[in-house]
Order: sequence, then C-alpha cells, then structure tokens
Amino acid sequence: MQNARTRARQHGERETEQEDTTESTDECPECGGLVVADEEHGESVCMDCGLVVDEDDIDRGPEWRAFDSQEKDQKSRVGAPTTNTMHDKGLSTNIDWRDKDAYGNSLSSNQRQKMQRLRKWNERFRTRDAKERNLKQALGEIDRMASALGLPDNVRETASVIYRRALEEDLLPGRSIEGVSTSCVYAAARQAGVPRSLDEITDVSRVEKAEIARTYRYVIRELGLEVRPADPESYVPRFASSLGLSDEAEHRARDLLKTAKDKGVHSGKSPVGLAAAAVYAAALLTNEKTTQAKVSEVADISEVTIRNRYHELLEAEDTLPA
Repeated sequence: MQNARTRARQHGERETEQEDTTESTDECPECGGLVVADEEHGESVCMDCGLVVDEDDIDRGPEWRAFDSQEKDQKSRVGAPTTNTMHDKGLSTNIDWRDKDAYGNSLSSNQRQKMQRLRKWNERFRTRDAKERNLKQALGEIDRMASALGLPDNVRETASVIYRRALEEDLLPGRSIEGVSTSCVYAAARQAGVPRSLDEITDVSRVEKAEIARTYRYVIRELGLEVRPADPESYVPRFASSLGLSDEAEHRARDLLKTAKDKGVHSGKSPVGLAAAAVYAAALLTNEKTTQAKVSEVADISEVTIRNRYHELLEAEDTLPA
C-alpha cells in the first residue's frame, strides 16, 4: 500500500514537472537558444540564430503612446475619477438629455418616451433619501457659485468636503441649504488662498450677506476649520489683471502692502480695501491710467474707502528711512 502511494506521488511530480516545462518553453526549436518577445514587431525571435518562432502576436497594450507619467495617467481608460462635488461621487450612471443615438441620429417617438422614463427612474434611484437630495441640491449650488466666481476645481472640491462634514455632524437644522453651501464656498476659497470678498460672494448667492457671515462663523467654529485672515496681497493679481495694469504696477502694489504690514497700518482694515487702494496708488506711481471709479467697480468697494486707504498707504511709504 505504501509503495503504491509512493509511486502515485512520484508519477504526479513527474507530470507537474512536464507541465512546467511545457508552459515555460522559451527555447529555440532549431538551436536551443533563448527566445524573446519583440513587442515592436509582434514576433517571438531567437536571440542566437534569429529564427522567428512566432509572429502576429496580439498587442494587449494601449494603442496610444505616452512620453511621461502625467500623460500616461491622462490617457488611461479607467473611467472618470471619483469626486466629492457630486452627491454620489460620480459613481452612478448619467443618461444624456439629448434624444440621439450613438451616431447622432434622432430617436423615434417610442424610444424618446422610453428614454424619458429611464431618466426619471434613474434620478429616483440616484437620490434615494432626504439626505442625498439635500446633498445633491447643495453641491449644485456650490458648483453654480464657484463657476460664477471663477474658482478653480480644488476650491469646489474643498467646499464640497466641508459641506459633507457639516451634513454628517448635523449642523444644518435651523439653517438654509443655500446659506451653508455659500459659507462653505467662502471658507474653501480662503483656505485655498484665492479669497473672494463677502460682497462678491453675496452677489452670486441666494441669501443675504448677514446670514452668510453668521453661518460662516458657525461652520468654521463647529468644524474647527483653520482659516487664516485674508491677505491683501492675494487680491492684487486679480484686481491688476481686471484693470489691465502692468507687472510693474502689480509689484509696486505688493511693495506698498508689505510696507503697510511692517508699519501695522493693515491692522483692523478690510483686506479688500487695502488691496484696492494699493492697486490704485501703484497705478499712479507707475504713470498708468486708471480711476478710483474703475478700481471701485472691480473691487466692489466704495471710492471713499479707496481714498482713505490710499492716503494711509502713502503715509506709511513716506515714513520709511531713506
């Protein structure tokens, strides 16, 4: 009995060795040399004698070329990345609103009715409860306001994450969806270093300025967000670009603000007002044409504020040692 088991085990080991040999046959049938795959020509070639052992291999790689890792990632076909700017993170199916087939031809009447029913049920399945409907509405508001303000994608993503945290920690009862979503956009913009003034935020929001400010303070306090005071210099490039000023004027405005910080003039002042006044003063110092009315319109701040801050900036500049 023991001998039979031993023979069976030895027979199995021999079969395994034969299978391994069959699977790993990389030897040339002519000279026994090493056979390698030539992916460029789709062939298997012997390194020693040059015999083409196999040809017309299937290329299972992509049909495009990439010359660096970034280009490779951009061309990768693995679907759209997940994003917090959509309530389902972009994982569900979207049905196009156009009643056309893959070739651009219009659908028949029966097919249009069918697609309309599919859209309706698809929307119902995408938002299955009140929480998801709330999130969908809020993220739509965030996207709308960010587009109106010209904010980059990273700010939209951050604002969406802040709103999700507020929803999870039950901060919404007693507050409007629009108010919380607006405060999230305001906080995200300041965190990303591309701030917008409260007046600019109010212009694109559906709620009043007082409610935005109140909700903003509540959200950052409850979520423990670290939002530093807005730096006046962060507004300068946008204002200078809108007014068509040169790089020299922009640098001069930055210098004026740095001097104001050193002298403590900026303390307790609106950063938007200081930036607007610095841009106006820099334009005058570099002999570029602009008016207080134009700066006021771009910065969305009164001309009186610009005049007051303008004089303060120039006084701080004059007190510098020669």
